[in-house]
Amino acid sequence: MENLIIVGAGPAGISAALYAARANLDPLVINNGIGALEKAEKIENYYGLPHPVTGKELFENGIAQAKALGVRVLDAQVLGVSGFDTFQVKTTEGDFESISVILATGSKRKKPGIPGLQEFEGKGVSYCAVCDAFFYRGKNVAVLGNSDFALHEAQTLLATAGSVTIYTDGMEPEFSTKPDLPVNTMKIQAIEGVKTVSGLRLEPEVSIQENGENVSSFAAADGIFVAMGTAGSSEMARQMGAALTEKGNIKVNDQMESTIPGLFAAGDCTGGLLQVAKAVADGAQAGISAGKYVRSRKK
Repeated sequence: MENLIIVGAGPAGISAALYAARANLDPLVINNGIGALEKAEKIENYYGLPHPVTGKELFENGIAQAKALGVRVLDAQVLGVSGFDTFQVKTTEGDFESISVILATGSKRKKPGIPGLQEFEGKGVSYCAVCDAFFYRGKNVAVLGNSDFALHEAQTLLATAGSVTIYTDGMEPEFSTKPDLPVNTMKIQAIEGVKTVSGLRLEPEVSIQENGENVSSFAAADGIFVAMGTAGSSEMARQMGAALTEKGNIKVNDQMESTIPGLFAAGDCTGGLLQVAKAVADGAQAGISAGKYVRSRKK
């Protein structure tokens, strides 16, 4: 049993880890990638930098700093978090149980720019297999994605849906294990339907022609679950039943605690100023608050 698992190794996650480590919590940080920092070519508006650094440099320096304090950092993709009294964190490197969890993976994932996707949200398009699988009992569903997160969502749906197919939207599959269900790698042209989703329009294959013209393919589906990239903090929180704001960020109090006791969030996933300085402050508060929570549970 872990005292504290921190999901995310960016400024918010590492800041939380530093404070938790100094409080003797022995936190475990799960590094699921650099995230938005990768796009930062030059950072010069943060305290203590004698010269500009790239986002990648700041990210790597943060992890090195945490490791120097003895913080354990696991490189893995988080597939989901569940639980209430204690938390279960499912990753590509195994499953872990923890008294407390801090979500710090950055802002919510960008939605793929597929025509029809936004129009059919709540009308056949979902972003949470655990939340909405019940509504698709015995029906044919599609999962959009090419990573272990998509595979995990698809496997969750297998228990209730009539059939499940993964669509990678033209991207190469990046599954760590061979899927035991169909995978379609064609590019998606659009999500189609009338009042609700009826399926996906796929790009034409060169090998399929009619009167000299390419013919597009239609794949029928009653529901479409979006699982592009890796699971974001907001997606994990929503799957657990934590409240989100109107903008889809995790709702937290001034202690950075969500509406679920022991589940904290920090950084861009809570909204507000999307800056390193704010993320670090959030992480510090979350680390301190998680420490108080863990100690109260052990009394």
